[in-house]
Amino acid sequence: MTLSEHPTPIEAEPARDERSFVIIGGGQTGAVAAVALRDEGFAGRIILVGEETHLPYERPPLSKDVLIQPDKAKVTIHGADVYAARAIETRLGRRATAIDRAARIVTLDDGETLAYDRLLIATGARPRPYPLLDALGGGVFTMRTLGDAEALRAAIAPGKRLLVVGGGVIGLEVAASATVLGATVTVIERGDRLMARAAPQPLADALMLMHEARGVRFAFGAALADARRTEGGGFLLTCEDRRSFEGDLIVYGIGVTLNTEPAVAAGLAIDNGIVTDEFGRTSDPAIYAAGDVAHQWHQSLGRHIRQETWQNARVQGAAVAAAMVRDVPCAHELPWYWTDQYQSNFQVAGSPEATDWIRRGDPTAARYTLFGVTDGRIVGAVTVDNGREMRPAKELIASGRPVDLEALRDPKQDLRKLAAAVR
Repeated sequence: MTLSEHPTPIEAEPARDERSFVIIGGGQTGAVAAVALRDEGFAGRIILVGEETHLPYERPPLSKDVLIQPDKAKVTIHGADVYAARAIETRLGRRATAIDRAARIVTLDDGETLAYDRLLIATGARPRPYPLLDALGGGVFTMRTLGDAEALRAAIAPGKRLLVVGGGVIGLEVAASATVLGATVTVIERGDRLMARAAPQPLADALMLMHEARGVRFAFGAALADARRTEGGGFLLTCEDRRSFEGDLIVYGIGVTLNTEPAVAAGLAIDNGIVTDEFGRTSDPAIYAAGDVAHQWHQSLGRHIRQETWQNARVQGAAVAAAMVRDVPCAHELPWYWTDQYQSNFQVAGSPEATDWIRRGDPTAARYTLFGVTDGRIVGAVTVDNGREMRPAKELIASGRPVDLEALRDPKQDLRKLAAAVR
């Protein structure tokens, strides 16, 4: 035989991945998931759809750095080069208007259609509207987008009277930033305390004292009955109990409305968000959901939970991306969030509800940790300018085991060793 009868074998090219994974939602979750899909080894087409024209950015700096020091604020999650290097297509300034589950097609508001093999819904939430205040027009702000933050920053000036309606995390962060900028601030809260959904009473009390020391005024049990403009161009808010408040600007934060409209129209299961299983899958196995909009199954807690935190958006975006590529259950972390107000950092982990809250260390110290205790077990923790203790605190919560409370109170006891003892 001649050599020509034994041709050199030609290696077959690897099969191309013809699949398309589409992500609708250009926030933290969507941005993290897009990059994670590629890092997990997915070689097909990835398309990220976002309503805002900006590249995906982080929201926590909006009520802090973007207001106080906009020239130094860093909000963009990934630069354009990151998406280009991973061949991630972006459709910015575009909105998904319909999901055809049978055809596996997403339609955008400009008429473009995107076929998908797997779809991730990470559409997040928007501020819950307040028609009484929205009707007032200019000078009334919410705090959710970069545009919101930039508009408020342009309006705040020393001596301006700011009325903050809603005593949650966003309201308090805006109050702190506005105070630093020289505004006078009044926080108007319908309930009887601050951060009722997200913080234990001892933390709420500490936050109020900190704000009051800087001149912020608070009104509780203040349900608004009337809102109008004054002849001088300001605002007058009147409560049901006839208390009234005058200001030049209004910021309100009374919760969020979930962006579930495409999911609802597509017939996906909805219950306090888009219901997902341990893989992040919705009631349609080709569609996943993550972030604020997802009512996710939390394996370690044994129930569905929905979280509106930076940490959840980051962790769940990566976890659901892994599930989409490798069909693995989503990893979950203990619920945790932080807030920076003035020069102080507050971190909260676990449940804000506990039978008792005990303080670790000197009761007069500015830096300390609180532990929420129920039936001898740690169920929650708060650090105040003491973030180094948050990791072992999380471990104590996650263990679910009884803890020596006297040792816990003693700052001379190494918290890491106490956590290691209950693993």
